[in-house]
Amino acid sequence: MLIVALPAEIVITARALPDPVAERLLGVSRIDRDRLEDAGGLGVEQVLREAAGVILFRRSDARSGQPTSQGVTLRALGGNAASRALLVLDGVPQSDPFGGWINWPAYDPAALAEVRIVRGGGSVADGPGALAGTIHMTSVVGAEIAGRVELGSRSALYGSARAGMALGSGSLMLSGYGGLGDGFVPVEASVRGLADRASPYAFGGGRMRWAGDIAAGVALEAAVGGFDDRRERGLAFTDNRTRGLDASLRLVGRGSWGWSALVYGQRREFESSFASTDRARTTTTRTALQYDVPGRAIGWSAEVRPPVGARTELRIGTDGRRMKGRSDEFGAYVAGQPTRDRSSGGQSAHAGLFAELTREEGRFTLSGTARVDRWTITKGALRDRLISTGALTSERFPDRSGWRPTGRIAAGAALSNRVALRSAAYLGWRLPTLNELFRPFRAGTDAVAANPALAPERLRGAEVGADWRGGGASLSLTAFANRLLDPIANVTLGTGPGSFPGVGFVAVGGSYRQRRNLDRIDVAGLEASGSWRLGEWTLGGSLSLADARVRAMGAAAPLDGLRPAQTSSFGAGASVGWEREGRSAALQLRHSGRAYEDDLNRLSLPAATTIDAAASWPLSRRIALTARAENLFDARVIAGRTGDGITERATPRSLWLGLRLSR
Repeated sequence: MLIVALPAEIVITARALPDPVAERLLGVSRIDRDRLEDAGGLGVEQVLREAAGVILFRRSDARSGQPTSQGVTLRALGGNAASRALLVLDGVPQSDPFGGWINWPAYDPAALAEVRIVRGGGSVADGPGALAGTIHMTSVVGAEIAGRVELGSRSALYGSARAGMALGSGSLMLSGYGGLGDGFVPVEASVRGLADRASPYAFGGGRMRWAGDIAAGVALEAAVGGFDDRRERGLAFTDNRTRGLDASLRLVGRGSWGWSALVYGQRREFESSFASTDRARTTTTRTALQYDVPGRAIGWSAEVRPPVGARTELRIGTDGRRMKGRSDEFGAYVAGQPTRDRSSGGQSAHAGLFAELTREEGRFTLSGTARVDRWTITKGALRDRLISTGALTSERFPDRSGWRPTGRIAAGAALSNRVALRSAAYLGWRLPTLNELFRPFRAGTDAVAANPALAPERLRGAEVGADWRGGGASLSLTAFANRLLDPIANVTLGTGPGSFPGVGFVAVGGSYRQRRNLDRIDVAGLEASGSWRLGEWTLGGSLSLADARVRAMGAAAPLDGLRPAQTSSFGAGASVGWEREGRSAALQLRHSGRAYEDDLNRLSLPAATTIDAAASWPLSRRIALTARAENLFDARVIAGRTGDGITERATPRSLWLGLRLSR
């Protein structure tokens, strides 16, 4: 059978349905198990940064960054802390039910068999959150015992262990992991004061997953897992804590009629404290405390693949997710005590039907998809109580609902056994998060008002690509153009001092912003990735070029023609690895071009280049000595900048030494 894209190495990872044939017509890349196992305490988020076009909203990682700023996106569709790419684990969406950000410490890279990055919108079975694409994480299954422990710079410790065993008609996998450290001082030395200090962190989690046959041609997957993440932001009163619990059940049918059915539930608990310093940065005072931010989600998906011919694949299905959450917080602190108690939140849901038909005919493959979703936003409310008097003001926002159609057409041709061409055009969309809709917030002297009238974001896009494979080498090129309509951004509307609607008083030097739908963001770009294996050596590289521009009018007119916040126009990576008889060494280079902290492009984040290194040396058949270096040459990576001249850096050089056990 002829295919239109060059096949990747086949890896049996779990018991879900095979990857859709239509994915061969899209820009898909894979991170294999060896790379994930080698990551250690680096975390899934840092491994993802190695792939072309993957952007995390902040350059800080999950050990020092603010948890609510850790969204993930693809293809320069940034400018927002909520994720514009959908992250899924064994079919379950992972974005926070309240805020849309990603809890990266919830995942142990060593417990994953594969990460598959599917770029481009118009997703069929993944739901409306996949504006820029979908990042699929697949869990390890099978019988094995493995683990590692590492000691690192600044009193850091990381460990993970997993055990797989046969149980009944299937296999049970138990995994656990954890890490802690004293952290580094985020604020750069040139602007530090007595109030600045290191940012300690501690995280851990575990998961239990069983997969096996329960009847002829029917498999069951059952999983439950949880995590706990604590970190501080380098000042007193800036501690954060996130806890989560997930459970899921999936049935998979094999045979002439392939089918799957999934149900899941998710629970999140979040606490976060905020602080400010005096101008000399000698004293710290608390400015806000989110003492309870519960988020809940339940969801489902179902798919059937009827037998319609050897060269035709038909997928029909449905999926949906219902989310609710709120933020309970103290604010307007005076003399160290809160004067206001505020609660904001609501509920949202979406449910859709989809169909995808893919036909292979000779050297050509054609695919068409269609989807329609019903969305609702309900029970939105904002309550504000003056603590001293008990005076209460509350506002309830109108319920809203609507329908949103999406789809994708794609085509490709295999020119030879080595070269394939592909193209696609698509529509996509994203529902505003409950955080964006209902919660105002402050960051330092800046204040951002919520907007319960936000419209869903909509994407129109197209791409063309080519793939080549031969002689142990591969190369993939993709050119794309996207137009994001009604993108949600924090729009600057004024500066302090003064009182502003939705947030109250803003001090001198502070900015007043509101979440608003801009007219659009236009992005045109090119992605390239390749690899070459020659004996004991492996070379790899990736490149992302993207010209992203905001188009805006009215109150947001000053943003017209500017680059979206936190969005670089250039990114690149390169790696070289060596392996012989269990011994290995690798270097990984990552470059991120200049970006801007703010929507007005006044606060520049300079380009940065970092190099990581890793090595492994077997001590016995089961035990190996490992060494890792993050940011080997201690490059200056600016992760944040404020209007009053405070700069924050990402992780400095960190050295690790450890042992790895395998059987």
